[in-house]
Amino acid sequence: MSLYLDLYSFENFNENYFKIDDILATQERLVCRFETEIPNMGYLDTSSDSTNILPGTKLELPLWLVLPLSTRQRQYATVDLPKQYGSAYREIFSADASVVDLHKLGPHYYRLGLQLVNCCYLEAVDICKSLLTTFQKRLCRIIDTSLNSSEQDANKFKEILDQVERCLYRCGQKCTQEFLKWQSREIEKITSSDMVVNIRKRKRYQMENS
Repeated sequence: MSLYLDLYSFENFNENYFKIDDILATQERLVCRFETEIPNMGYLDTSSDSTNILPGTKLELPLWLVLPLSTRQRQYATVDLPKQYGSAYREIFSADASVVDLHKLGPHYYRLGLQLVNCCYLEAVDICKSLLTTFQKRLCRIIDTSLNSSEQDANKFKEILDQVERCLYRCGQKCTQEFLKWQSREIEKITSSDMVVNIRKRKRYQMENS
């Protein structure tokens, strides 16, 4: 599992159309204000009778719809940055990111942040730096807890992780289990393959019913 956090590549980041985590992340609804008139899209604004979206209209739209409306080349709308990515929260993460409940702020915190830099240009660099330092500060604790903590402590800690971190956590647990198996020599035990077992069962059944 990898999280690509190269600051110079954020603007080229695109979601994976077929990846469920990216689909869920882009369902997040954002408040945006339209800068130009958009013809034949007035039905999106239930408070207006106009067939067009008028300049100054503020709507809450899913991220997947906002992204093509707010790009460097064509800025039909400006996006209000969600508070969990704003300067106040960035200061909290800078102080002690390891104790923040990222899952409460958004189960796809990193993936959504990666998408936001495509439509929030003025704060894109600050968002990138915050994502990177937050992930770095939390990584050591994630690894240590997944390898050494009791099940009760681990489950409590896992609740504050976003989906990317939970995946890393599961990888750590799997590594621990495989190491313990290796240490107890369980991986050296020779067992019959499923195919051989099925063949034996079939032969036994044939003999019993012949």
